[in-house]
Amino acid sequence: MAVTLLDPKTALIVIDLQNGIVAYPTAHPAAEIVKRASTLAAAFRSHGLPVVLVNVAGGAPGRAEQARSLAGLPADWADLVPELNQQPQDHTVTKRTWGAFTNTDLDAHLKNLGVTQIVIAGIATSIGVESTARQAHERGFNVTLAIDAMTDMNPDAHINSVTRIFPRLGETGSTQEIIDLLNKRSA
Repeated sequence: MAVTLLDPKTALIVIDLQNGIVAYPTAHPAAEIVKRASTLAAAFRSHGLPVVLVNVAGGAPGRAEQARSLAGLPADWADLVPELNQQPQDHTVTKRTWGAFTNTDLDAHLKNLGVTQIVIAGIATSIGVESTARQAHERGFNVTLAIDAMTDMNPDAHINSVTRIFPRLGETGSTQEIIDLLNKRSA
């Protein structure tokens, strides 16, 4: 199902568009994902809607067969990419797990603003994006996923999230469809 509606108080959440993550090889060119996410952020700001920029600077404890160490990374690894044009009114969340709600102030921040819907973009589709979408859905937010403003390191994982998981969590749409809905609300 394509995106049909944006609530009056919808926030954009951009996941892990930071120097270290966008440098990884991805299924779709990271530069295109950053460009679309930046376009969404500018559109949300122009409509006076909240923008949340999320980065990752750690990992959850516990054993995993494919655990990645974040030790010894460059100092700017977790810095958000400048193309996002971070603004003073943007809310920044630094996460240490896959999902942006775990052990952060994101839920309280959104609820304090009266947000009822979120639009999510970023990298990686099957990890940070999907985990955040699941958490948002569990918390009662309406969820929209900007599928052309996200990618994954694994093409199969990306396709699985977009085709099998996301339709169960919310609605999907393109950057342009979401911007058109934003503009339609203002008309």
